[in-house]
Amino acid sequence: MEYRFNYRYLIVISLISAMGGLLFGYDWVVIGGAKPFYEPYFGISGNPAMQGWVMSCALVGCLAGALLSGWLSDRFGRKKLLILAAFLFILASVGTGGAGSLSSFVLFRITGGVGIGLASTISPMYIAEITPAPVRGRFVSLNQLTIVIGILLAQVVNWQIARPVSPDAAAADIVASWNGQMGWRWMFYACTVPAMLFFMLMWIVPESPRWLAKKARNHRQVHEFLSGIGGYGYADKELASIKESLNSSQKSATLKILTQPGVRKLLITGIILAVFQQWCGINVIFNYAQEIFSSAGYTVSDILFNIVITGSVNLIFTFVGMFAVDKLGRKSLMLIGAGGLAGIYAVMGSMYFSNLTGLPLLIMVVLAIACYAMTLAPVTWVLLSEIFPNRIRGFAMSVATFALWTACFILTYTFPILNHVLKASGTFGLYGLICIMGFWFIYSSLQETKGKSLEQIEYDMIDAKNE
Repeated sequence: MEYRFNYRYLIVISLISAMGGLLFGYDWVVIGGAKPFYEPYFGISGNPAMQGWVMSCALVGCLAGALLSGWLSDRFGRKKLLILAAFLFILASVGTGGAGSLSSFVLFRITGGVGIGLASTISPMYIAEITPAPVRGRFVSLNQLTIVIGILLAQVVNWQIARPVSPDAAAADIVASWNGQMGWRWMFYACTVPAMLFFMLMWIVPESPRWLAKKARNHRQVHEFLSGIGGYGYADKELASIKESLNSSQKSATLKILTQPGVRKLLITGIILAVFQQWCGINVIFNYAQEIFSSAGYTVSDILFNIVITGSVNLIFTFVGMFAVDKLGRKSLMLIGAGGLAGIYAVMGSMYFSNLTGLPLLIMVVLAIACYAMTLAPVTWVLLSEIFPNRIRGFAMSVATFALWTACFILTYTFPILNHVLKASGTFGLYGLICIMGFWFIYSSLQETKGKSLEQIEYDMIDAKNE
């Protein structure tokens, strides 16, 4: 049966909830542009271990937010947790920008990390729970689109705020400059504007119908929401399917449910996909762009401009991924991403080894970002938001996201060390090997979920195998 969906309404509420992704992207990348200025200000230049900790400390908050998000969102709902995330982003932006000591800087970075952990788990999950199967991949990818917009916004803000710096400027000169005193602070302050907008708009977003149904709340309210999306026929069908899925087994995310063979395999699959999205290595290009482009022979001003170029490419190819995910399918795009990055890293490693820098290296970086943006970046979040059963989605999603941020912490913290020991050529060679392993896992273990309802995915992956 063909349903006529209210796409305008879906787009509005999906974009509002996806603003968590925008703030996630901004908060995650803004520190890269501030790095050349806050490091001499706090006296940690030339200390790889401390540099790695300050760059990755937000991930401690990410881990806490991701770990708590499942239990909290299952208990209090998706909407309230997104409002809390918005408040934490506001607090972190003001606090980090006004930090007078390294300890307070780290504390507010961790606070922002909690907001990232909450938003990165709940935003895609909420969108998946409100959108129809035929367009779910595209709509969940809106969250990745807003992440990319947040990344690009941070890159542009950093580029515009930072004033020209002499390539041979001493640390003391940087500290005494406007960049060292105020510039890096305004990079963080700027995030308060979208954070406050997100906080205000989330109050008008409805609660997830699947969460309301799971909590045995007013099913009339659930039916009204679903009928507003696709009409009464669609609402009847979806509500009946949701009830059947929730009644098929226990409703709570207990350890007993997680030990069931089908559920356990899905959880392991989700964890591996989440870890692979980080260990494919692309995020070091955003977090450590300064080191990567410096080793390619660029000055600080050139680096900030090149970062904007990479952010623009990231945005363009995210659109490509959004429109491809419901056409080519999840598995095909994941295979393209893993295989493509493995090849690109092989070339990049060879370039670093041969001291071939400048424009050729920049082109390879752009290709890597384009490949990632249209494949692994959006599709991983789509898969994580749809492969878990209704009754444990919040809990399982938080476990997978916790694994993602753990992997990201390891990646971010170890890059300066790996880069020092293995050099850039060896480091990107290692990431290429991980991509080959990811390709094999996706090819051998991942099922296609394109065009299926969340309840049908649950049946195909768990219930059908137990019959």
